[in-house]
Amino acid sequence: MEQRQELLARINQTGRKLSKGQKRIAEYIVNHYDKAAFMTASRLGDKVQVSESTVVRFAIALGYDGYPALQKALQEMIRNRLTTVQRVEMTGDMSESAVLGTVFKADMQNIRQTTEDIDEAAFSGVVDALCAGRRVYVVGVRSAAPLAQFLGYYMSFIRDDVTVITSGISDVLEQVVRVGPDDVMMGVSFPRYSRRTIEAMRYAKERGATVVSLTDTPLSPLGEASDLCLTARSDMASFVDSLVAPLSMINALIVAMSLRSRDSVAAHFGQLEKLWEKNRVYVGKDNA
Repeated sequence: MEQRQELLARINQTGRKLSKGQKRIAEYIVNHYDKAAFMTASRLGDKVQVSESTVVRFAIALGYDGYPALQKALQEMIRNRLTTVQRVEMTGDMSESAVLGTVFKADMQNIRQTTEDIDEAAFSGVVDALCAGRRVYVVGVRSAAPLAQFLGYYMSFIRDDVTVITSGISDVLEQVVRVGPDDVMMGVSFPRYSRRTIEAMRYAKERGATVVSLTDTPLSPLGEASDLCLTARSDMASFVDSLVAPLSMINALIVAMSLRSRDSVAAHFGQLEKLWEKNRVYVGKDNA
C-alpha cells in the first residue's frame, strides 16, 4: 500500500507539469496499474495513443531514472496482490508469436537481477545451516512444491534426515510438529505467498529451530520469519510463476553442500551406481 501511495504522490506532485499525453499515461496507470506493470514503454504508449518517447519522458518527470525504474516500482507494488485472473489478463495483448521471446527474456532478466542482488554471506550461512542441522525440513507448497521436491531429492544424496513437505494427506503443521532446536527448516514460497509455509516457519522458530528461506525479497513474509533469507526473482510474464532463478539458486545450494562433503558424497554415489547398474535403473548401452 505504501508503494502505491508513493507512486500516486509522485503523479500528484507533477500533475500540473505533465503534457496532455503524459496525463493520459498517468490516468491509465492509476486505473490499470496491474496491467501497466508488465507493459513495455512502446506497448503502454500504443495503449494510450502516445509515442514511446512520451512514456519515457513521463517516467523521468516522475523522478525515475527511466521507464524500467517506473516499471519495477509498479511490479513491486502489485507483486503479492495479483489474482490468477489478473495474471491471465496481463497476457491478453500478447500475440502467440511473441510468447517465446517474451518468456525467455523475462527468465533471463530474473536470473540477471538475482545474480546482482545475491547476498554471499547469507548464501554461505544457509549452506552452513543445511549441512549442520540434525534434521532438515524443506517446506514448499502449491507452485513452490516442485522446488522443494527438487532440493530435497538432491539433498538426500548429501546428508541424512531430510524431510520434504509439500502438503498431502496430513496438514503441513502436523508434519513438522517434532521440529526442535537442533533442526533446520527451509521455507520456499513466492507471490502469492503460502500461508501454510509461513505458519510452519513461525512454528519452527518458536521451537528453537534455525529457519531459512528462499523467496523473492527479504521484505516478504518468509523473509521476516527467517534467520537467513535467500532471494531470487520470480517476476512472471503470465499466470505461470517464473521459477528459473529460484531453481538456479537451489542448484547453487546443492553444489555448495556437496563440496562440503565431497568424499562422503562420492562414496555414496559409488554405492548407488552399483545398485542402479545391478537393478537396471537407467538405460545403458547393454540394456537399451
